[in-house]
Amino acid sequence: MRYEVKAVLSGKGTVFLELDADSEDEVRHQIAAQGGIVLNVRWSFANWIPKARLRFPLAHFSQELLSLLAAGLSLVESIETLLEKEEDAGVRNVIQGLLARIYEGVTFSHALEFYPQVFPALYVATARASERTGDLPEALTRFITYQTQMDLVRKKLIGASIYPALLLVIGLLVALFLLVFVVPKFSAIYEDIGGDLPWLSVLLIQWGRFVHEHGWQLAGAGMIASCLIVYVVTRPMFMARALQQLWRIPAIGEHMRVYQLARFYRTLGMLLRGGIPIAKALEMVSGLLQPHFRPRVKAAAASIREGKTISSAMEMEGLTTAVGSRMLRVGERTGLMGEMMERIGNFHDEEIARWVEWMTKLIEPLLMAVIGGVIGGIIILMYMPIFGLAGSIN
Repeated sequence: MRYEVKAVLSGKGTVFLELDADSEDEVRHQIAAQGGIVLNVRWSFANWIPKARLRFPLAHFSQELLSLLAAGLSLVESIETLLEKEEDAGVRNVIQGLLARIYEGVTFSHALEFYPQVFPALYVATARASERTGDLPEALTRFITYQTQMDLVRKKLIGASIYPALLLVIGLLVALFLLVFVVPKFSAIYEDIGGDLPWLSVLLIQWGRFVHEHGWQLAGAGMIASCLIVYVVTRPMFMARALQQLWRIPAIGEHMRVYQLARFYRTLGMLLRGGIPIAKALEMVSGLLQPHFRPRVKAAAASIREGKTISSAMEMEGLTTAVGSRMLRVGERTGLMGEMMERIGNFHDEEIARWVEWMTKLIEPLLMAVIGGVIGGIIILMYMPIFGLAGSIN
């Protein structure tokens, strides 16, 4: 929320500021971090104005912090340096809040917990684990590597879907242009032809006449329908239902399961390498999975606490594949369970990438054939009366 603050700052005297904070106490912490004294704080009416969500560059922040720590600066000096160079007001407020809490004597991980909308639980857990070993740079390196790999997989999936989506949108726009602008012109030409026309051509001509007579009403109805569709599609309930239906399709559901397991094992491996116990790590990563997976993760954690091996607990709850089970058993024998789980994640990511590439190569020609058939069919139906007229003249 935004607050209007009247404060006294060293070297500036009495000033009036507007700050973003979660509470009045946080506002006072921010002013105190600048060596100032708060005279008055009040809630700003600007909170009624919708504003964009803060986009904190977590990966960039972690990379810069790692570079400063590797250069020999202390944690406080590194965060002070990041605060001095930052120009974005929202990001500055977050870094300033972190610095104020560290000045108060709290740990870095505890300071991160004050900003759950910026620093995810995995990031906080990684920082907390590093405080036990005193090696924050190593923890940041692990998280940056993890985030880079996750972003790479996500970019592959998005990149593979761009061309089919673009092809579909362009095809629909061309078909809509023909139906709304071109067909009405032809229908006006064919009104006086008479004679027997193919019933599909007759329907097309009637559609063109309807668009010509009720164009504005049709445009208004189209806008309302588009807004309703966008509203429904963006609802979380609709997305949940759509995902449930996709999970029921065998060919797609199985690969969605493998993708979930890849994220699961990659994240779990990062936490284990950071020194977090397996049962605690399982509780933390369950939120990354679909809801129907979470009871299985909870049951697996309970089985491990009872003394069962990780591989047997995962197999019992269906949280692994044939390859994953073998690799887990190897990890148990070698004692390198964290590294082995990350390898399982890499293996399944490559499997998903191959499947997406194959599906893209299959879908693209199918989309082109369907869109070409629709557009070609409209054009043929528009010209069929001309072909009939030419035949009657001959």
